[in-house]
Amino acid sequence: MTDNEKKPFWKVPMMWLVIGLPLMSVVAGISLLVIAIRSGGADVVRDDVQRVSQIQTTDLGPDERARELNLSAVLRTDEGVIQVIPATGEFDKRATLRVTLAHPTRATEDLQVELTPAPVGWSAALELDDSHDWIVELVPADGTWRLRGRMPREQHAIRLAPSLAR
Repeated sequence: MTDNEKKPFWKVPMMWLVIGLPLMSVVAGISLLVIAIRSGGADVVRDDVQRVSQIQTTDLGPDERARELNLSAVLRTDEGVIQVIPATGEFDKRATLRVTLAHPTRATEDLQVELTPAPVGWSAALELDDSHDWIVELVPADGTWRLRGRMPREQHAIRLAPSLAR
């Protein structure tokens, strides 16, 4: 008998490979599965999306209306104030606007703010965290049109425009 036949199996290096590699693969697979389940869906969209077979559709009516009216605006944040200034098109200066600031990955950090008419555009009090990007959506109270944009981190002003190109 050789020395390898007398040793218990856990003292033979080849047995660590025979048992260890498949065991590590199983542990890694379960870990990846747990991570995937806990992270949630990565394709979450704020729009109401209808799914028929493999086709997804959404209502682009507000975007079309904003394009027809040639609307665009500048959104800026500074020292606890968020302000929207009209750039092009005819806005109803007396209407209240709603701005939605969506965190790119965590819906729990999304913000919605009602903007009231101000001498120049609309404004509201809001201290905005600029350590990450924001996905911005601006709509009137009746939802007839919609402007969108993305505010990169550490930037304090962006142009909002319809999603549909001219």
